Formats: sequence, structure tokens, C-alpha cells
Amino acid sequence: TLWGLAIGWAYSQLQTIGARPITDENNIQSAERRKFLVQIGGASATLTVIGAGLSAFFQPEVDTSDAFEVTTTGETLGTQPTSSQIVYVEDLQIPAGTRPEITPLDDHYRIDISARPPVIDADTYRLKVHGMVESELQIKLTDLVEGYEPVNQYVTLSCISNQVGGDLISTTTWTGIPFRILMEAWKVNPLAQYVKITGADGFDEWIDLGVARTDERVMLAYAWDGQPLKQKHGFPLRIYIPDRYGMKQPKWITEMEFVREWGEGYWVRRSWSEQALVQITSVVDSVAQEEIYQQDGTYYVPIGGIAYSGAKGISAVEIRVDDGDWMPAQLKTPLSDTTWVMWRFDWAFTPGQHTFRVRAKDRAGRPQVESNAPVRPDGATGIHSRRATLDEPAEA
Repeated sequence: TLWGLAIGWAYSQLQTIGARPITDENNIQSAERRKFLVQIGGASATLTVIGAGLSAFFQPEVDTSDAFEVTTTGETLGTQPTSSQIVYVEDLQIPAGTRPEITPLDDHYRIDISARPPVIDADTYRLKVHGMVESELQIKLTDLVEGYEPVNQYVTLSCISNQVGGDLISTTTWTGIPFRILMEAWKVNPLAQYVKITGADGFDEWIDLGVARTDERVMLAYAWDGQPLKQKHGFPLRIYIPDRYGMKQPKWITEMEFVREWGEGYWVRRSWSEQALVQITSVVDSVAQEEIYQQDGTYYVPIGGIAYSGAKGISAVEIRVDDGDWMPAQLKTPLSDTTWVMWRFDWAFTPGQHTFRVRAKDRAGRPQVESNAPVRPDGATGIHSRRATLDEPAEA
């Protein structure tokens, strides 16, 4: 059977992963995914991911697009990321081969703990709210969607198990309700310090209410990209918490319990970070040889990529070619203060094989950590690089 073949494949992968050297940096993403399957928990995690793939093949995703009407005319949060000390370019042209600034929904990364995304019926769904509240609530989805003014936010979300330069990071528009507004409506006891959030997949996590009470960007989200959350992305509800990795942000939310004491969430119990604060990272996506151009007798090749620092923003990106000096790149104006920043650098090149490295600083001027660290427990650090062989340009 296919399941038997999957188990055999997983077993062979687990025995051979780690013995394979990564010699081609342009193929690093496939190697990273194999390493990730081991790092999040061994064979059981591998089989879960395989099972998710097989179940998606045999069971088409449930269409949630008509569950409710999404209104995106509310306030847009985090739209002023600029600073007088940071130079952004509004219409900066990003080189070919760089990932899109907004990720298509079907391409948005996802890491699940179950073989199949939960299927939740919008009509019968109730969000259970209990614990340190005035009275227990069973809330209809339509009451949430229609009962509050929506807010919108461009958000980049990344996985704590994303290797430097990996693909477990995506950007889209989130629509939902500020969590502090909901806490007021639900009459949460001011002595409550945390909320335990549980999803239909069995995932749970404790959220610090100190953050939720002071940061308007903490959002109970019900839509991405102007449409109800897809089943695979957490329909009907998920939470967004700025500057945290995805492991702290449950999907398919069914229950919220407001409590005084903190507890270890699903991944924390498995020895991952308690805080899961986003590390500064930057990536060389493209060395666009097809866009080489000549200016004042010199040929230039555009280089492009992304830099990300959670809600801390990006103030500078620098590029180093081979053993040369670090040189500043141009930064495109970000979509919000919680998204990645697209960058471009035009290099006056010489033909041959070259290695391009990138590093970044956040808005406070803190540099990314250049020393290599694994994804577990606090997220990977290190310098991303890409090798490219550049040919002599054809004469015009």
C-alpha cells in the first residue's frame, strides 16, 4: 500500500539524513526540509507530514469560500513602518527569480501536527470561551464576523523550524478582530494573565495577555487575502501574535480558557522555545543574470531577496560578494511593519563563479546573528549565501 511505502521511505530517510553533506547552496531548501522532519520529533513527525500529503491526495480540501462574507473595509494596521533614518524605495524593481512580495494562498507554508486538517462546519461551530470570564460563552462564527469592525494587516509568518534560506515563510493579508476588543466584550477578569488556546487538531498554546492587552495587532483572524480561511490554513479561526514564530499561534481554534498560570504549549512540551521570538534573517533569492544591463560602460547584475525580523522591522541589508567588502542594498518600502522587506543590489560583476552573502539589521540597528545555530530550540541563525556562475554578457 501507499502507506506502507511511505513508512519504508521515512525509515530509509531517517537512517540516511545527517550523513549527506550539503554541497550545493542552491539546493539547500530540499535538504532543509529533510532535516526539519528529523528535528521536529523524528519518525512520528515524518510520518505525520507524509500522512498529510497522502490525505490531501485522497481527500480534497473542503471549500470554505462561501462560509461568510468578508469585509475588508476596516482599519489597516501597521502601515507606517518608515523612519527618517531608514531609506526605503517605494517603486523599487525586484529582480526576476525573487519570491513574490505577497505569497499566493495555495503556496503559503503550513506545518500541521495531524495527518488531516480538521473539518469544521461553519453553521454548527461554536467558540467556547471560559475560565476567568464573567460567564462561559459559546460564540457563533457569524457573531464574530458580523459583530465587530474588522481590521486588516499585512503579515509575514515564519516557522521556527525554517532553516536559514528555507521556504517555511510566507506573506499575506490577515483580516480579523483585535484580541483586546474581544477581551473587553467577553469581560475577561483583569487578574487573568494568560489564555490557553486549543485547536480542533489537539494543538494548544498559552498566550501572554500582557501582549494582547497592549498590542492592537494581536488578532483573532478569520480571513486571509480577502476570503475565509482555507480549511488547510486553519478555518474558521486562528490567532496572530506579532514577532512570534508560527508555533505560538494556534489554528482551527475551538476553545479559549482565561487563566492565571502559564502552561507549556504543544511544542514547548517537546523542548522548543517558550517565547519563540523571531530571529533576524535575510535571504539571497536571485542572481538575475537574465537581467544584466550596461551603464556607463559597466555591466551590472541585479541580486534580490528578502529580509525579515518579525515586528522589529528591517533598517539595512548588506551584500558581500566572495571575499569583498559588505555593501548596502536598496530596500523596498515594506507592506507593513510586520512583513518582510524586499531588497535589491546591482553588482558590477566579473564573469565566473561567485558566492553572494547577505546580512541585515532590524530597525533598532541590531544585527542578525551571523554564527550558525540549528532551528531547535529557538530558530536558526546564520548567514545565507548563494553561488552563481555568471557568463560574459553578449555584445549588444
